[in-house]
Amino acid sequence: MRRIAVTIYRRSPTPFWQSAVIEYSKPYESTRNPDSVTGETGWIHSSALLTKYIAPGRNVSDMQAVVLAAGKGTRLRPLTEDKPKVLVEVDGKPLIEDVFDNLLEVGASEFIVVVGYQKEQIIDRYGDEYEGVPITYTHQREQLGLAHAILQAEPHVDDDFMLMLGDNVFRSNLGDVINRQQEDRADAAFLVEEVPWEEASRYGVLDTNEYGEIVEVMEKPDDPPSNLVMTGFYTFTPAIFHACHLVQPSDRGEYELPDAIDLLIQSGRTIDAIRMDGWRIDVGYPEDRDRAEQRLENGDEIEASQIEVDD
Repeated sequence: MRRIAVTIYRRSPTPFWQSAVIEYSKPYESTRNPDSVTGETGWIHSSALLTKYIAPGRNVSDMQAVVLAAGKGTRLRPLTEDKPKVLVEVDGKPLIEDVFDNLLEVGASEFIVVVGYQKEQIIDRYGDEYEGVPITYTHQREQLGLAHAILQAEPHVDDDFMLMLGDNVFRSNLGDVINRQQEDRADAAFLVEEVPWEEASRYGVLDTNEYGEIVEVMEKPDDPPSNLVMTGFYTFTPAIFHACHLVQPSDRGEYELPDAIDLLIQSGRTIDAIRMDGWRIDVGYPEDRDRAEQRLENGDEIEASQIEVDD
């Protein structure tokens, strides 16, 4: 058993460092020094708790937004034979553009886009900004899981940030997640939804306590403890990067995000589950694209922010 000293961040009225020791049965191998399109590498260290000032009436979070857009979309073929997954159109709009629009609604100050497969198409199409918001691209050379993808954004993230998967169509209360993250008590917040019990094993499943705090997360468990699942929209402090560095490959050879989240929970972090009010569709197969288009064409829309970010 190897003991690994981990420096973690803890929310407090005043900044401070806290160290934890996490025991691992496997050797620790760092995946640090991610490759970026711009060639930038390095470490981000931020222990300060920044107070956010939001003008009355404005729906602004002033958070960076990380968008995961490196996937090939194998299950979406033939729609992805000549383009990356996030450029598949739903109701005439590329998936990633819908993601950008949702994140703009909740006040994204910068997009950090993790690209990979056919990245040039994404970069050529959107350049260095979208609707006036700057875009930074970072390259995931191999698709080795969500935790590995998140690490590619580490050199570019300054403080608390939003994370959205690039293949989801959301029409739900994203603003509620932002509001919770901006409370001093919350270290992370996830938008979650209930699914039929027979479908829960297809997702990242979570369990909560009586206060709505997440106490356990499992990736596609055979015997799920609940039917509450993650949706693909999260807010984090930079502590998630430290956890991702400690994750070991799963049985399928990937660095799983639920494993990193579980490390945060073990280290005493507070992670809140925000129930989804609205709908979302994970566009993994051509029929999912068709379902999303039908809902949008039928006018099944609500504002992405649903509830404005508190001022």
